[in-house]
Amino acid sequence: MGLEQLAQSGGQWKALRILEHALRNDKISHAYLFNGPAGSGRMAIAEAFAESLFCTAGGWEACGECLECRKFQHGNQTNLIKIVPDGQSIKIDQIRELQRKLSYRSAQSERAVYIMEGAEKMTLQAANSLLKFLEEPVAQIVGILITDNGQAVLPTIRSRTQWVPFLPLPPEKILEQLVQEGAPPLLARAAVHLSSGITGAREIIGQNEFAEIRSLVIQLGKESITRFTAAMVTIQQQLSKKDMGQHVGLLLSLLMLWFKDLTQFQAGRRDKIVFIDQLEWISSHAYNRSFGGWVSCMEHVLEAGKRIRSNVAPQLAIEQLMVNLQEG
Repeated sequence: MGLEQLAQSGGQWKALRILEHALRNDKISHAYLFNGPAGSGRMAIAEAFAESLFCTAGGWEACGECLECRKFQHGNQTNLIKIVPDGQSIKIDQIRELQRKLSYRSAQSERAVYIMEGAEKMTLQAANSLLKFLEEPVAQIVGILITDNGQAVLPTIRSRTQWVPFLPLPPEKILEQLVQEGAPPLLARAAVHLSSGITGAREIIGQNEFAEIRSLVIQLGKESITRFTAAMVTIQQQLSKKDMGQHVGLLLSLLMLWFKDLTQFQAGRRDKIVFIDQLEWISSHAYNRSFGGWVSCMEHVLEAGKRIRSNVAPQLAIEQLMVNLQEG
């Protein structure tokens, strides 16, 4: 996907505006620092920008048809170099190898682009080695450093790069993207509210038990208010399962969203409801308790999480939670 398409899809307008301005005015910096959370499209935009830099058609947007664009699209662009952490860090030997490759390409007067993921993970030696390279930039070489913590990057490196900010995607955009990727809409809607970005949401949806846990939360959410004995039986039957017992944290997080939905309905914010498929039940029970009563339920859920983190057995903590929810 090119820069123009990314711009039309919405999101990251500030980052795209900076890069478009550089391309249109042929004022390309020797290095950029893409700073923002995972899942905000940093790599997609980095690759689209790199393709535009290689394109020989003459426009600011990659044409997708010239030889350089075709090489890029088929993964045969040898002048594109990617660096990722080796284990927990980017090591000095990786930077030395990068410098060796770039020195050869600069001697050939060829355009070269390097993209570094996890730039904040450079060791001090690696960062200082890259700094020496940044202090003597070569016109045909462009670096794109990607990080989710720009402040952790060496200040002297930050001062020698063009800062490109990436903002967290709004939940609506993340949901739209997940559904386009084929995620079940109801699961995607819940995952978006349980994560801080699209990457985390994908991981949650990818859990085999997620759909089952969501169904269990709906059952417990209803039974905890209307059928206390049934809720206790459900807990004893379900949490004894190995796979379910390992996901108590996820269960509590979803249960928090369940009670939040009841407050959202009372507040008239139906568009914010997560368990949208349960709207009929929610609408008929939302006023069984006051707004404050549902907030108390959420507080009970938080307390159950604290008990579990304090090494209380998960089943015991959830059973006590059911008692607290019943009592109000």
